[in-house]
Amino acid sequence: MRKVLVVGAGQSGLQLALGLRADGHDVTLISARTPPDIRGGRPMSTQGMFHGALETERALGLDLWGEQAPAFQGFRITLSAPPGEQALAFNARLSHPGRSVDQRLKMAAWLELAEQRGVTVDYRAVQAGELAALAARHDLTVVAAGRGDLVSLFDRDPRRSVHDAPQRGLAVAYVHGLEPDPDFPAPHIGFHAVPGLGELFVIPALTLTGPCDILFWEAVPGGPVDRWTGSAPMDPAEHLALTLELAGRYVPWVAERARHAELTDSRATLHGRYAPVVREPVARLDGGTAVLGMADVVLANDPITGQGANTAAKCATAYLTAIRERGDRPFDEQWMRDTAEAFWSSTARAVTDWTNAMLQPLPPHVQRILGAAAGNPTVASRFADAFSDPTDLDRWFMTPDAAERYLASV
Repeated sequence: MRKVLVVGAGQSGLQLALGLRADGHDVTLISARTPPDIRGGRPMSTQGMFHGALETERALGLDLWGEQAPAFQGFRITLSAPPGEQALAFNARLSHPGRSVDQRLKMAAWLELAEQRGVTVDYRAVQAGELAALAARHDLTVVAAGRGDLVSLFDRDPRRSVHDAPQRGLAVAYVHGLEPDPDFPAPHIGFHAVPGLGELFVIPALTLTGPCDILFWEAVPGGPVDRWTGSAPMDPAEHLALTLELAGRYVPWVAERARHAELTDSRATLHGRYAPVVREPVARLDGGTAVLGMADVVLANDPITGQGANTAAKCATAYLTAIRERGDRPFDEQWMRDTAEAFWSSTARAVTDWTNAMLQPLPPHVQRILGAAAGNPTVASRFADAFSDPTDLDRWFMTPDAAERYLASV
């Protein structure tokens, strides 16, 4: 039995802590917030999760909302040109449904479950200067707190970080009352692109007050959709009104469905922005102790491809497997780097390349793929399933040659 410290109680930290405890390890988890704090706060993300990531939760008995959360069956993808008119529209069905559970609901429940299962949960904030003393008392320390002081311990990786400024302004509103889409009546994710200005995502979810939809604008900085520019929270009612105003102007087919939309609760909005970054996975603390970073600490991509929670879940599984395979040998710095590099090569690199590509104007070969998807359900479904397994994209989507070979085959 090893003594493991996990700092950070989001998707990756909680999933890793619960997995390690199930294996019999002595696990301490540090959370900056209690379950009541989390439930009473603002949304933390949009967290649409797909089959591959959901399977990692199911393996640990963490799928607590399978019968309650809407099961989205695929995507409704539209492109506006000029804004307000559909230039392209098609449905793309997933091979397996996905789900989104408000992390206020999910993380609070997982924290309570962790305590029930024997994880020692310490509710407090940890500053960077405190971490060395804590890490010295454990066989392994994993930092999963993607925000705050601890992230500064992990240096930016200039080889893998393409951007040094935010690529989108992000604005989220959780709502009740959205009408079904007549073009795809089953629960699905709406991916409504307004080239040059941004994207509106519509995501079925489960929140504290029941099933809902998430309206999520990704705005190109400085453009006419980039209206959430301050750092202070906007009044939730004003936030929703602005969300719907922009929908009416640029994607009116969504606005028509939102005539009766209202916020799910008094704190159901969130906005902000950050520069996508890849960081070094290992930090050296005072005294020479090494700690391992995971998920958002190391890989903070833009959410345009919906991979944040999915990558975090997969990272937790990859680290859990590596810890199992390590046995009684020490968790030295080389093991940490090898573990993180293996995850980069198997999963994170493909996610990062795809996300960075989708932030740019679509190149001709991707335009041809989407055009083919509008008339070919096989192409459309393969694109949808890439959200579950982005590593497939190298074989048919990411380069002109691969795209031409694939399109010729179908």
